[in-house]
Amino acid sequence: MLKKSILAVFTLLILTACGNKKEDMSAEERAKVIEDGTVGFEMMGENVEKATNVPAEEEKAILGAFDEYIAALNAEEIERYMQTISKNPKGFKYDEEEAYATEVFDQFDITRDVENVTIAKYGDGEAQVFANIRMHSLQVETNIEHESAGRQVTVFVKEDNHWKVTSVFYIGDDTKSTTGK
Repeated sequence: MLKKSILAVFTLLILTACGNKKEDMSAEERAKVIEDGTVGFEMMGENVEKATNVPAEEEKAILGAFDEYIAALNAEEIERYMQTISKNPKGFKYDEEEAYATEVFDQFDITRDVENVTIAKYGDGEAQVFANIRMHSLQVETNIEHESAGRQVTVFVKEDNHWKVTSVFYIGDDTKSTTGK
């Protein structure tokens, strides 16, 4: 049972945001995304610079979409969460995401705290939002608590005049698990 719990927590970390599974994106696709300027620098460097070419109205809309995405995840409201997701995502399969998210919401109580939210890249109907994220989770069945911190780039695309999540890249900095009280 403990192995299963540890595996579940590890899986949760790897699949933290949008069910990004290694098999969803080939190595070539990941390399192309990074080569095309999608992510990469935001994940590795110490400083993240704010994109200077974002119109004020778009900045407000993008940051609002990011806030709603995090709020929907924290509220564990599947319909609300799915409204934040692109119908044609690059980093995962839309049809599988709802089932995956529902399963995670059923098995874990998760809260994400975000800091340093910055639009790091903007253009051609795409925006990359960088954030430092601290994730607190409790596996309901085993009462194991887990905490992690990391850097996340959430890639948004403009779809039907709304900004939607198309892919998520997360690198964790540290983790800590404890058995609940």
